[in-house]
Amino acid sequence: MMRGWMAVFGLMVVLVPGCGFSGPVDRSERPAARREARVTPVPPRLRPEPAPESAPEPAPEPAPSRTPAFERWLADFRPRARAAGITPATFDRAFRNATYLPDVIARDRNQAEFNRTIWDYLDSAVSDTRIANGRQAMAEHARVLDAIEARYGVDKAVVVAIWGMESAYGTRRGDTPLISALATLAEDGRRGRFFEEQLIAALKILQNGDTTPEAMTGSWAGAMGHTQFIPTSYLAYAADFGGDGRRDIWSDDPTDALASTANYLARSGWKTGQPWGIEVILPAGFNYAQAGKSNRRDVSDWARAGVRAASGARLPDAGAAAILVPAGANGPALMIFDNFRAISRYNAADSYVIGVGHLADRIKGAGPFRTAWPRDGRAMTSAERRELQERLTRAGFDTQGIDGRIGPDTIAAIRNWQRANGHVPDGYASIDILRTLR
Repeated sequence: MMRGWMAVFGLMVVLVPGCGFSGPVDRSERPAARREARVTPVPPRLRPEPAPESAPEPAPEPAPSRTPAFERWLADFRPRARAAGITPATFDRAFRNATYLPDVIARDRNQAEFNRTIWDYLDSAVSDTRIANGRQAMAEHARVLDAIEARYGVDKAVVVAIWGMESAYGTRRGDTPLISALATLAEDGRRGRFFEEQLIAALKILQNGDTTPEAMTGSWAGAMGHTQFIPTSYLAYAADFGGDGRRDIWSDDPTDALASTANYLARSGWKTGQPWGIEVILPAGFNYAQAGKSNRRDVSDWARAGVRAASGARLPDAGAAAILVPAGANGPALMIFDNFRAISRYNAADSYVIGVGHLADRIKGAGPFRTAWPRDGRAMTSAERRELQERLTRAGFDTQGIDGRIGPDTIAAIRNWQRANGHVPDGYASIDILRTLR
């Protein structure tokens, strides 16, 4: 999973191309887009490290497609890998056919920012095709999914939804040679430390015997397998659920990948039996300053305040919850629980978490959101978000910085402006507010 760049909620959601191949957007770079779980990792049970070798380390033979700069970097990297516990044999085998991949650098350099509304994102993330294929996958792999759910306590539909979001249920896992891609990105240096860390983790995976250099393929930015693990996450959370002595997330059999995803969620704080979130109806005159992930209250408190389930059912007695309004007062409202946060450890973007949760619900037979999205709006560009911050600050509503990111300070400034100008203070960053400020 990749470290998270928070998606921005207001009228728009910022999405950057990244690792998942069939998700609503191409997310194949974003090594920063999947956040490591903020829990103390429990060391996985790996094979014992081979005994240190005392023989001199032969230099790898250069491959014809390696650049001189890549060769120099590789020679410099070799002792760092050795210091990290990588044996000469593992290193030489991994790099025997590794090459510099200029296309990887081109893709890394040419990542455009895509601005999409949350409803556009969900139209793709939770499409009819993805729902139907998810139900088929649930039926086809029912036995193993039941066993995974029993062991880890994680809703099997959520595991399947992540599988669907990340690789279209295993049909688009990526075919880029991981060692070559990670070495290329590490040598490039733009985020060399991160990619070198991932490369060393990938070498450890090879050294543990879980796969071979030839079979270790994935996205151009280093995410692997059915549910697109990055190497460091693999080392911490991958599971050998099939019991063959290897944690194989690459093969056509998705068993280990699905179990690894459930293990990741379980160790990220998943609470068995708790929903990720439910759609709710807010009372008239609701104080939108109470909305936001940081304001967690007991469900009974929200009920006394007039919040009710959109389905008409009783609100679940599932502990503390927060209210999220991803499209402001004119769109659906969600009551979110601890399991929302657990999914966000896999990918920190609110849009992604809602997509996974809603897809899981739809796979299980639930219907679409009951409250309509405000589809007459459009997403704001980065320049427009910066302009919004500049104009709010100039008008006396300080956003505490001009960075184009709609964070808590900007939301607070928007709410203050809305109160002062007779609008519902939902903190929703819209193009209409910008036009008014102009």
